[in-house]
Amino acid sequence: MAEAQKSDMFTWEGTDKSGKRVKGEMSGQSEALVKAVLRRQGVNPLKVRKKPKPLFGGGGKTKITPKDITVFSRQLATMMSSGVPLVQAFEIVGRGHENAGMQELILSVKADVEAGNNLTDALRKRPLQFNDLYCNLVEAGEHAGILEAILHKLATYMEKTEALKSKIKSALFYPAAVIVAAVIVVSILMIFVIPQFTELFSSFGADLPALTQFLIDCSDFFVANWFFIFAVMGGTVYGALELKKRSTTVQQFLDRAILKVPVIGMIMEKSAIARFARTLETMFAAGTPLVEAMNSVAGATGNIVFYDATMKMKDEISTGTQLQASMRDSGLFPNMVVQMVAIGEESGAIDTMLGKVADWYEQEVDDAVEALTSLLEPMIMAFLGVVIGGIVIGMYLPIFKMGSVV
Repeated sequence: MAEAQKSDMFTWEGTDKSGKRVKGEMSGQSEALVKAVLRRQGVNPLKVRKKPKPLFGGGGKTKITPKDITVFSRQLATMMSSGVPLVQAFEIVGRGHENAGMQELILSVKADVEAGNNLTDALRKRPLQFNDLYCNLVEAGEHAGILEAILHKLATYMEKTEALKSKIKSALFYPAAVIVAAVIVVSILMIFVIPQFTELFSSFGADLPALTQFLIDCSDFFVANWFFIFAVMGGTVYGALELKKRSTTVQQFLDRAILKVPVIGMIMEKSAIARFARTLETMFAAGTPLVEAMNSVAGATGNIVFYDATMKMKDEISTGTQLQASMRDSGLFPNMVVQMVAIGEESGAIDTMLGKVADWYEQEVDDAVEALTSLLEPMIMAFLGVVIGGIVIGMYLPIFKMGSVV
């Protein structure tokens, strides 16, 4: 099955039934198969040439980002809502895209659809750009005949989730950037500045203050071992990230630990609840059965603790347990969320209630990020003042002592 999905892009030229010269692009497993498809479509192929394989996100192509997929979804939905046929909509959106990699992607999907594949199958061949959630919703839209409405919902969902991710990144970026800057400044002081003072102090012929001597010792060690120190720091960070990717145990430990970190843990928890509610709302609105939706919902939460809980909830729901009961049993969802879901289940408007929950928690994350930034700014400035100020004072203490003696 996997082999059947491997295909290359071909450019072709030929004549239609009226003898008019036509050309285009098509995805296929071989030149012969492309010619056969063209003949079935009433085209007499004259030239068929294989194109170099597109390298999405690398190899000279512009990287494809989630924002590109979001914009593509919105544009495609708008075109279809205006009555533009699907293949023509792909052509218009693809040719007009500034991102070379995205243009290649859209036109290759268009070629697959022209070759007789449905849109869902064409998208599933490109899992790096279109995840299971995206493909499942498109499939539901195709079956129900509401593809343009589903694409609008997908675009809205992706816009909101990307905005939420951006807020989380901004909350973590500021302290990380300041810490990196502090490490660079301290390293410069240790490697270049303090040794200059050391040469000056060696001519004093007197005992140095304890703080000054400590800083000089640290500088000597840093100068002698700076490569090893940076290698250990870089290796530790890289190793931790790789372990998180490859080891479920480490990932669970880190995801559980970050939920317990003051302020940041609260932001990550609210973010996971917002993603849970937003994803489930979108899939409910598309008509996806609850049990099937839970797989995509679990992956969208962004935290393995919530992922495991959601998969357990899926098993419970498949045996007849109500959603609100399984959410309460997980112990991860506040009572307000559980009550909102319960009201939605009783009234038959669960997608509406989940949307309200998602809106609420997205706003909560926004407010929490602003509060965290306001809290961190004075703390970080005080930290930098103590570290860098301590180094400066330590270096000038002997000079101050000499001045007092004179």
